[in-house]
Amino acid sequence: MSEARYDSVAEWYDAGFASSELGASALRIVLRLLGDGPGRLLDIGCGGGFNALAFAERGWAVTGVDVSTAQLELARGRGIEVVKANAAALPFDDASFDAAVSVFTHTDIDDFEAAMRDAARVLRSGGRLVYLGTHPCFVGPHAFVHDRDVPELHPGYRDTSFRTEAPGIWSDGIRAKVGAWHRPLGLFVQTFLDAGFVLERFEEPEGRDYPHIVALRARR
Repeated sequence: MSEARYDSVAEWYDAGFASSELGASALRIVLRLLGDGPGRLLDIGCGGGFNALAFAERGWAVTGVDVSTAQLELARGRGIEVVKANAAALPFDDASFDAAVSVFTHTDIDDFEAAMRDAARVLRSGGRLVYLGTHPCFVGPHAFVHDRDVPELHPGYRDTSFRTEAPGIWSDGIRAKVGAWHRPLGLFVQTFLDAGFVLERFEEPEGRDYPHIVALRARR
């Protein structure tokens, strides 16, 4: 993920997303799947650190990583320990974390497969990974969902290219500003299996007729 993508919109994204119902509901799901500490927790793609605060309140010793300098400044302002790093080349020793979390990053990280392999590397044996992101089937460049409960689908579900313009990207949304990678559901799930994770839970949380997010917990 290019750091320049979020540097110019860091405060706008932080203010709008952290306080939104989508952000709050996603955090509740992640906290339920993660459970309480203690232990060392790696927040991959931590952004402004809003979620990391909640993890710390649950007893975790949190380290956040991101490539956006502007977002990391926001996280430091919240008292989060952060490191500027590419998720595909984490600057940590093998088996140095008890758990890892990543939220809404598979649409941003350029090499998500490499990022999940490196997440597995830095987790101890039996360590847990919790991931939550947009639903690959019903949210993406091929699926227009803005202000809709039922998505309007278009051709391009299997197109895995990086895009800033597509039927599912509205002009004033975050994806028009920073772009989006798309991974079909099969490729998305296989990414975790190929990285060496064992899936324990896979959820399509309720709330809409068509799920707009997926969440999972896996073990190293």
